[in-house]
Amino acid sequence: MSGTTTLERIESFLPERGVRIDDLAGSLGLRRAEIGVFRKIYGLDRLRFDPRTGLFDLVLPAARQALKALPEGRTVEYVIYAHTMQTLTPPHIDAAQVIREELGLYEAEAFALTQQACVSSLGAIDLAGELLRAEAPEGAYALMVTGERAYSPKVRLIPNSAIMADAAAACLLTTGGPGDLVRSHVTRTLGEFAAGLEMTKEETQAFGRVYATVLGEVIHEAVAAAGLGFDDIDLVVPHNVNTVSWRGTIKEMGADPAKFFLANVERYSHTYASDVFVNYTTLREAGRLVDGNHYVLVSVGLGATFGAMVITHRKR
Repeated sequence: MSGTTTLERIESFLPERGVRIDDLAGSLGLRRAEIGVFRKIYGLDRLRFDPRTGLFDLVLPAARQALKALPEGRTVEYVIYAHTMQTLTPPHIDAAQVIREELGLYEAEAFALTQQACVSSLGAIDLAGELLRAEAPEGAYALMVTGERAYSPKVRLIPNSAIMADAAAACLLTTGGPGDLVRSHVTRTLGEFAAGLEMTKEETQAFGRVYATVLGEVIHEAVAAAGLGFDDIDLVVPHNVNTVSWRGTIKEMGADPAKFFLANVERYSHTYASDVFVNYTTLREAGRLVDGNHYVLVSVGLGATFGAMVITHRKR
């Protein structure tokens, strides 16, 4: 499997400052009863939020940690900044270029991906693997980074769904390395819901009706594309949008709830494109990633894209 994409190091970063969702009620225009719904129904409780942290202060620590796994003499050919919101910096600042320069990766090609919203990080891994196979020198690496600040109430709240939080992550990857094997990557985009936060009430309700079914189908498609059955999967490593949508998906799939890692929903809430990597590092630090076992990284992006990636963990 010399041409297979391998994830050599995944790191995440969360600001130290944590708040309860109650503390954000005023700035988000939420009433006490609405906060109660987010806590009791959607499963949110705390999140990391530090308005004093700048964008690059958030993004760079995880990237620097991931780069420590770069073997001596090897090069990073691509720096891909995957984010959800299209605008994160003033027009004259190219965030991907700044990240490349701050990391000292001056010869790397740097660009951003946003088209799949919160699924863009999985798409960036898939794209990086394709680029490495197609045009990079043998043994070259790519670095995928995520992280964006919930800088205003408009982007901190997805009504009746999620409260966004601060986090960042980075993934150093190559082809044919000793790291986690990427066995498959499947996405499905439902363009009729492209308006995202601007959807009408009727469109939002229609999206809710198909959400669990489509997400379950995409997970099963990714597992099948990896040559596995769902019984072969040790854990689903999901996004943290809320627990109620995951309960609906689990029910639709007829799956064992124990196969879905949801503990970080109440701890960290939804962190844009970083969720699955924050959850991955949480599981790794808890010793819950087992050599040779299979995991599904899953996310959904407004717009609406559903994505799943099956990996096989290899302890190094």
